[in-house]
Amino acid sequence: MTLLTASAGRARHHAVTEPRRLGGVRSGQHAFGDPSVPDIASPYDEHLTHERAAKDAFFRGSANSPIPMRDRAQFDGLAYYPVDRVWRFEELRLTELAGDADTAFKIATSDGGSRSARRLGALTFPLRGRPRTLVAYDLGSGDGSLFVPFLDATSGTETYGAGRYLDLHPEPDGTFVLDFNDAYHPYCAYSPDFSCPLTPAENRLPDRIEAGERLAVGEAR
Repeated sequence: MTLLTASAGRARHHAVTEPRRLGGVRSGQHAFGDPSVPDIASPYDEHLTHERAAKDAFFRGSANSPIPMRDRAQFDGLAYYPVDRVWRFEELRLTELAGDADTAFKIATSDGGSRSARRLGALTFPLRGRPRTLVAYDLGSGDGSLFVPFLDATSGTETYGAGRYLDLHPEPDGTFVLDFNDAYHPYCAYSPDFSCPLTPAENRLPDRIEAGERLAVGEAR
């Protein structure tokens, strides 16, 4: 069984899908170990296009791809919503959680198990004129990054029903950029051979987040 680490956002390592297989790359690293993929040097849209193409190539041809071998010949790339900077929120600061939320807890996983996690704080951002908040977690990455899984009004129809993930790394000034264009599906969306953290109910948004990775039209999971 493969445990994944937040895995994959650009394949992403972060805290998330453990293997049963461990998969992923975190932002700030070269995608899929390919040094030809730029970190942040390209213009925004070009960078995302290049990174997504690299991810498709990884899924199609890597021995570590989450796509089952029998399906790889038919794999023609991941589906995404159009890139739009309206879904990018900069200069966010992690704030203390309100109430009596336990810092340490067990986060449920897709294989019926659980793993240790910590609530690190909350990120609040304006969405269509209303404040929205997502809790950030630590799954033991040890690199200062935040694991931010979320559910929204597209979950289960246009996007994976168990949610999508974001991996955030601090900016030099200690703030964070939350960019839903980077939202990605965990590896368990492609194969039951992976065990992925399930999104806690506290991170369910009432809005449609039409950004980042989505299911192909007509596909529901």
